[in-house]
Amino acid sequence: MRNLSLLGATGSIGRSTLDLVRRYPEEVRVVGLTAHQQVAALAAVVTEFRPAVAAIADPALLPELMERVGATATELVAGPAGLEQVATLPECDTVLAAIVGGAGLAPTLAAARAGKDVALANKEALVMAGDLFLAEMAAGGGRLIPVDSEHSAVYQCLQGCRAEDVRRIILTASGGPFHGHPEIDLTTVTRAQALAHPNWSMGEKISIDSATLMNKGLEVIEARHLFISDGAEATIEVVVHPESIVHSIVELRDGQMLAQLGRPDMRGPIAYALTGPRRVAGVTERLDLTATPLHFTAPDLDRFPCLRLGFAALAAGGPLPCVLNGANETAVAAFLANRLPFTAIPAVIETAMAACTCPPPATLDEILALDSWARARASEAVAKMR
Repeated sequence: MRNLSLLGATGSIGRSTLDLVRRYPEEVRVVGLTAHQQVAALAAVVTEFRPAVAAIADPALLPELMERVGATATELVAGPAGLEQVATLPECDTVLAAIVGGAGLAPTLAAARAGKDVALANKEALVMAGDLFLAEMAAGGGRLIPVDSEHSAVYQCLQGCRAEDVRRIILTASGGPFHGHPEIDLTTVTRAQALAHPNWSMGEKISIDSATLMNKGLEVIEARHLFISDGAEATIEVVVHPESIVHSIVELRDGQMLAQLGRPDMRGPIAYALTGPRRVAGVTERLDLTATPLHFTAPDLDRFPCLRLGFAALAAGGPLPCVLNGANETAVAAFLANRLPFTAIPAVIETAMAACTCPPPATLDEILALDSWARARASEAVAKMR
């Protein structure tokens, strides 16, 4: 049985994880939970699962959490220290990192440092701090298991493969709500249109990243850290696959391809991260291949330049992946607040990247300082584009 601390219990990944815990209580026991500001939702799952510790990221909400939970054996804490306490609980062996964005970096690093197995759904930890995060994982001795559907697919395909035999990693992208719709004028896209993903039910930030293809740009950087060592000849590519059935593909040097298929349901990769290599029955609905057309096309980097920026940040390395992430989070927040047009999101990111002359960050403090710098430059760009 896994003793699980769930960072980000009230988001889409967190809710899917807790659904699996309800269905397979013999496999996973919840010992820690966190949420950002969703105090009512956190109180409900604390009451249901009775973890050892629960943390609300916003300290101002701790009194309300205490009032909602009432008398309990669960220790209720708050703020960054509270998040790290949940991530490093002695009774916890596995941390599922599902906090969205850069806010998840510090507690996820703390889990790595503490030697926990990390089921990683927070891709920003690797985008912002890939080398540092992997070094902390190695020093701590825990396992790193990807949860993003694309990276879980690659991880599963690579079981039994030699690293030197991998030629290409092909990440699939749904294309979001606008792929295949040239009649849609992206300059007039509304918040509601961009959030209406055709296949996946996700949070707001990742839904916008899917619509711009930035999600895939971030995943390219994540895949490089997860699967390709320095000096390896393997490459990473992206194809648009609107059905979201083939979650990723690995091409081997003999020309053979391995693909992982399944319905677009995050419970599949979450369950594999928590129980693999064992498989538990009935996690997702079975796939009928006779009723499942599969299509693949190249991404349109002119219409969706955020993916191009992701590849550029990966190629340049140094500070640019962190800058890319911070500027993107700022631009997406501005779009969601109706302060920035959809098509200006990549322009804001590119402006911050072009302005960066910072050295590569090596420590958590340097990474967080660079992230703050990127957000400030992006905010300046947003103000000029309004």
